Amino acid sequence: MASPLMNESVWFNQQKFEKAEANYQQILAGTATPGQRTRSVQHVQQGKQGGSSLVNEIAQARQEISKLLKNPITGGGGSAPAGKMESLERENRELRKVTDELRAMVLKLENRVSALERGSGAPAASAAAAPAATKPSKPAADDDDDDDDFDMFGSDDEEEAAERERLQAERVAAYKAKKASKPALVAKSNIILEVKPWDDETNMKELEQKVREVSTDGLKWGSSKLVPVGYGINKLQIMCVVEDDKVGTDFLEEAITAYEDYVQSVDVVAFNKI
Repeated sequence: MASPLMNESVWFNQQKFEKAEANYQQILAGTATPGQRTRSVQHVQQGKQGGSSLVNEIAQARQEISKLLKNPITGGGGSAPAGKMESLERENRELRKVTDELRAMVLKLENRVSALERGSGAPAASAAAAPAATKPSKPAADDDDDDDDFDMFGSDDEEEAAERERLQAERVAAYKAKKASKPALVAKSNIILEVKPWDDETNMKELEQKVREVSTDGLKWGSSKLVPVGYGINKLQIMCVVEDDKVGTDFLEEAITAYEDYVQSVDVVAFNKI
């Protein structure tokens, strides 16, 4: 069976609080004893010390927050994340590798330049040494002036010179013969002419025959066709191949327009080199 006191609130520290309230009233009234005042002062100081410790904790927390804001990478602990450190180490290794390669290239270029400089200096030295080597030969030539009248191998030299001239003449003649037998390149052009009649009553077949009757060295007529102009009038388009050195467009125009009964005008439609 439940106790009737379970549903009631009991204040076990009532005497302690009543005693503290009485001391506080005595202090206000000025009737408190020195021992009571000392205990009250101690309670107040303990409260102040507890408040100061709380203030110190708040100040430390503010300092930590400011450190985090100033250095978000390392944070308050002063150490960077592992991933960031690995990336920095990787970049350092790559930069060191590139630096080593550039250093090797520079050394290679320096060696090559020095080798080129040494090579360019060698011919100059040899060229300077050559005249010095030839100078002592002059006194020897002077010593042989007395023997110029006697040439033991003079006849042989003359025969060799004559043989060389003969071979050279034969080679020149063979080259000229080969060049003469080779056909010369002839410059040709493909020309398309437009021949216009006077009216629709002009016989275009007869007009084409007249045009083809124009002949000369270096002229060859090709295909032709009639192109309608309007009102029943057709014009003749005819192609020819000419040698540029022998036949020109002025000659063709003058020769064709000579047939005044059939031809009104002649125009050059196309002119292409072959």
